[in-house]
Amino acid sequence: MKRLTTSHGAQRRRVWVTATAALAATSLLAACGGGDTNADGAKGGDDVQAGISEENLPNHAPIDLVEADFPSVNGSAPGFLSIPDPLVKAFDAPPGSGGEYTVMTPLWGTIPPTKGNQYFDAVSEAMGTTLNFQISDGNTYGDKLAAVLASPKDVADWVSIPSWNNPPRFGQAVETIFEDLTPFLAGDKVDEYPYLANIPTEAWQACSWNGKLYGLPFPEAAGVTNWSMYRDDLLPEAALPTNADELLDFVVDNTGEGVWGTNDMWSTATVMFGVLPAKGWEVGEDGKLVNRVETDEYRAALEWLAEVYASGAVHPDAVAGNDGDAGLRFESGDVLVNSGGLGYWHEALTRNRATNPDFSIDVLPVFAADGGDPVLYKPNGASICSYLKANDDDAAIKELLTAANFLASPFGTEEFQLINYGVEGLHYDLDANKLPVPTTLAQTEVQPSYIFLVDPPVVNAQVALPDYVERRSAWGARNAEFMVEPLFYGMNITEPAQYASLGQPFDDLEKDIARGRKSMDDLDAAIETWRTSGGEELRAFYTEIYEAQQGDGESADS
Repeated sequence: MKRLTTSHGAQRRRVWVTATAALAATSLLAACGGGDTNADGAKGGDDVQAGISEENLPNHAPIDLVEADFPSVNGSAPGFLSIPDPLVKAFDAPPGSGGEYTVMTPLWGTIPPTKGNQYFDAVSEAMGTTLNFQISDGNTYGDKLAAVLASPKDVADWVSIPSWNNPPRFGQAVETIFEDLTPFLAGDKVDEYPYLANIPTEAWQACSWNGKLYGLPFPEAAGVTNWSMYRDDLLPEAALPTNADELLDFVVDNTGEGVWGTNDMWSTATVMFGVLPAKGWEVGEDGKLVNRVETDEYRAALEWLAEVYASGAVHPDAVAGNDGDAGLRFESGDVLVNSGGLGYWHEALTRNRATNPDFSIDVLPVFAADGGDPVLYKPNGASICSYLKANDDDAAIKELLTAANFLASPFGTEEFQLINYGVEGLHYDLDANKLPVPTTLAQTEVQPSYIFLVDPPVVNAQVALPDYVERRSAWGARNAEFMVEPLFYGMNITEPAQYASLGQPFDDLEKDIARGRKSMDDLDAAIETWRTSGGEELRAFYTEIYEAQQGDGESADS
């Protein structure tokens, strides 16, 4: 069988939506007026959606309180091998004004008590502002959020909204429910909040709507977010692959005697073949916009993945679609390559080294399918944004921004240590290497909470895993040079509601083609159905935005 790879020419420009969320968002807009819309839900007239201008973004003023062991390269996360001793004090006194506010956040873990919680109390005292948490299960947060947004009077003072939970028409709703932060943070106005000014510009772009700044970011580092990790402790002498053919050989050669080469590899395939991000568009050779599913790269990635499955190298549970146990299979050694989010890397190391000091994971080098330089699409600068409820009291908005500035205290400060670990002697003790060791109380009270409101720039600071910090930092720095911005980068675009689920059939089709249950002919049929069921209208919608961004009035097909 001939293995298909593809070469890349010039570098190119990157929801869960339940029925409940859609209905709630429609009710929300009806209640709030919703702006001037036409029948298909897009803004009418000349009001074309636009990205935020430079003057409406906060000035970026980086702060380097602690020298990194592995400096940032082109936006990659810097690496730190130790926690500073002593820590830097970011605030001489609590900066808040004594106000008390409600905050709504998700949590993917055990929800801690919100009353009598000494961790929350300590942060409120240090901040000088009390934040009363309303925490919901992250897995059902979208439904909870939609219900709350449908009744604006019930909206908390400060609300965290993951990008995948943005309800339909949120770009219109945000203007009626939440505070426009542009007058408070644009340009040098952010100087009043230096730790917010430390957050990269791309993160603020991701929290803007309709040319204005509305959100506070949970920043993401520039770089690849999904790729393949392998068990280098079990494959110490392995020759690592450098192209798609070699990667297929790698997982096949490491399959046998109760061990499989890999779990599902779709996320790796999309990176390797340079597939546009979800809902992505590019400008085709004829000047017209081309959707992700229409590209040669998308097709080639599916064909390659089908070969991987046909080879027998994929664990049977992964073939059956049991992705929830992929990590368990990988950590047990039943599978030697695991493709997915790189946040898993240090989490798996932490879990396993407590009982097996030799447990080790490394990440494969990133390469294009043909072995050349990869085309790596820059992820949004923030995946979660938080919003302040609209308020005529500017003093309250400024106190909440002061609290946000406190929560954005960077790595190396006492405040960062408090927010991430709690109170020394109560929630953690320091070991011989000055590393925080959580107490039993921390397991009950300290959960990721404040980070979903706002967070400082990303760092690699898992100091208990120095080999990880070095590997991850070097790997990120190598890949940063290949990052390119996809079309519409930094824009939050609200698609007409009737197109929200237009791409949904491709999710199942990708799985079916990979596993040989359907063919590329089925892909062709699905693309034609997509075009005739609204895809062409969606193309026209994005073309209007694209033309407006060009600023010269030229048509995308001229």
